[in-house]
Amino acid sequence: MLCACSGEQFKFEEPPQSPESLATRDFSASGLSSRTTGDWDLGSKFDDIQVDEAESTLKEALSLNYEEARALLGRLEFQRGNFDAALQVFQGIDIRNLTPRMAKAIVERIRHRKPRVKGDSYVMLNVMSLHSVSLLTEAILLKARSLGELGRFREAAKECKVILDTVELALPNGMPEEIGEDCKLQEMFHKALELLPILWTKAGYLEEAITAYRRALIKPWNLDPERLAGVQKSLACTLLYSGVEASLPPQLQVWGPTTPKNNTEEAILLLLILMKKVALNQIKWDSEVMDHLSYALSVIGQFELLANHFEQALPGLYGRAERWYLLALCYSACGQNEEALNLLKKVAGCSEAKNKPHFLSFLLGAKLCSLDTVHAHEGIEFSRKAIDLVSDQCEHFMGQAHKFLGVCYSGAARASISDSERTVFQRESLNSLNHAALNGKGDPEVMFSLGLENAVQRNLDAAFSYTMKYSDMVAGSSGHGWKLLALVVSAEQRFNDAEAIVDFALDEAGRRDQLELLRLKAVLQIAQEHPKQAIETYRMLLASVQAQRNSKAKNFEQGRTFDPEAILERNLEKEAWRDLAAIYTKLSLWPDAEICINKAKLIEFYSPQSWHTTGTLFEAQSKHKEALISFSVSLSIEPDYVPSIVSTAEVLMKLGTGSLPIARSFLMNALRLEPTNHEAWLNLGMLSKMEGSLQQAAEFFQAAYELRLSAPVQSFV
Repeated sequence: MLCACSGEQFKFEEPPQSPESLATRDFSASGLSSRTTGDWDLGSKFDDIQVDEAESTLKEALSLNYEEARALLGRLEFQRGNFDAALQVFQGIDIRNLTPRMAKAIVERIRHRKPRVKGDSYVMLNVMSLHSVSLLTEAILLKARSLGELGRFREAAKECKVILDTVELALPNGMPEEIGEDCKLQEMFHKALELLPILWTKAGYLEEAITAYRRALIKPWNLDPERLAGVQKSLACTLLYSGVEASLPPQLQVWGPTTPKNNTEEAILLLLILMKKVALNQIKWDSEVMDHLSYALSVIGQFELLANHFEQALPGLYGRAERWYLLALCYSACGQNEEALNLLKKVAGCSEAKNKPHFLSFLLGAKLCSLDTVHAHEGIEFSRKAIDLVSDQCEHFMGQAHKFLGVCYSGAARASISDSERTVFQRESLNSLNHAALNGKGDPEVMFSLGLENAVQRNLDAAFSYTMKYSDMVAGSSGHGWKLLALVVSAEQRFNDAEAIVDFALDEAGRRDQLELLRLKAVLQIAQEHPKQAIETYRMLLASVQAQRNSKAKNFEQGRTFDPEAILERNLEKEAWRDLAAIYTKLSLWPDAEICINKAKLIEFYSPQSWHTTGTLFEAQSKHKEALISFSVSLSIEPDYVPSIVSTAEVLMKLGTGSLPIARSFLMNALRLEPTNHEAWLNLGMLSKMEGSLQQAAEFFQAAYELRLSAPVQSFV
């Protein structure tokens, strides 16, 4: 041993009586017994292959050679945890000169491992045995691990790469199955395949790590299914989270147009392969694979595909409530809120009453219901269940539950037809939102909701204060925060200040918010009686929408099926054409107004707003019957559309005193739906004046005047 450590060639002065090199010891460990007497007795129970190996090894090295001694001593030092000592021992092995011999030995030994006729034996001179190769391969691997333990990851990766280069040089088409499990070479090589990308990652060379992972996967190296799945999963994670774009090299782009174009697509392909293996019971279920797939599909907007995989998960992997919750998340992300709510109602239904309540499902249900006043009452129930389940110590979830409760109360108030009920809901809304502000002091959305609710209730000072707090909390980066602030200022009839706020917000907001702000700016210019400026602003808005549409058409890629930005642009384009039609109507430019209305109808024909604008155009031309028909079409599409209800009453009032009772019923219905509509109060005052009720008319005019003074240029909600 001392001779081995000193770097001298270890040899016996005289041939020993019982020579046993390290290679023969490896044979003993795998089934070959070496006799320590002068004769070697190899029993007939060993097959011809092992006999050839034993004969070749014994003739090649009847003594403990230098490299084997170093490999053995280095292994012992490594097992003891003496990594410095092990590294010093391994550095004495001349790897560069050994690797050609090792590659030659792998080629020759595997070539002759086929069964032969009994008695047909031969000896391969100057060729190492596979077990000697395995021993030296292990030495290189342990040297790389020692360097890794010492923090020298780059050097460790280079040493580990030597193993892959050597084996791949000998076996360019992969590891043959004939090599068998009795040889340690395959096991050492598999460990090197797994270790190399880890070392490159720790060294900070992520592109080399990705290359190493791909190298382990492109050829058949006889990895068992679980091991192969581990490499595929690790590569997918590196592709997703490394932040380095490593496109496939040309020699791997063999799928034509279906070749992954970027890291995310390649990672998704690997994860889908793993999910298929799980479905076929080829590998065990791994929840992390599903987590990574969820992230990857969410990044590219393929939420429906993600939902399919949650549905295909084998029974028992997810509980019913958890599966419904995950599916609801997917459906809500792709804009199918109704489907998501139906699933969440199952969680809250009788079938799950005996099971543990699923808090997150109730919270998600409350959030989805807060987005639509139709489901406001269901949202109140979801929120109350969530509040009952959340612990007092969890201030964040308590604040979120109260926030959604407050928003749902606000929606219920707007949908209520009873004044007393509406008042109760409005009070509960503010109480819940204030409670949420106490629990979630760092949540800017609570401040926004408080600002919005106070604005709806025409508490403009409080609305301005909360909106400014929200803007400070988000550092002025929220487009809808600027929009609410401008609307609150416009409700105070400060149109110049509101337009200045919008101009400032246009420089700070993103493209999606800029389009909404452009329309608000145009509406403010109309309120200031600057129609030419408003028309120019609408032109900019429509040009921006068209440019974005052309850009998407040129760079069309199959991707997300639900594009909220495209839907927003479509709605804004439709509203811009309607607003332009209203401007041209006021300017008595009937042909231009009609062209704009037709443009809006091309986008959505069955739109109550478009038909209402058509009726307004007819009314301006004194075509009362045609106007009444258009308003009727609008109300047939949406019976509770308040502007058409009020306009219908106006036309009926112009048709004569016989229609006044019907007009009154329309106006009362409008006020039932929207008590703060100043135009309804104004028309009700005019109707009362026509009927001779002057005192009542004066009260209605007073209400219309006061509401007009606090009316924004656009609806707050």
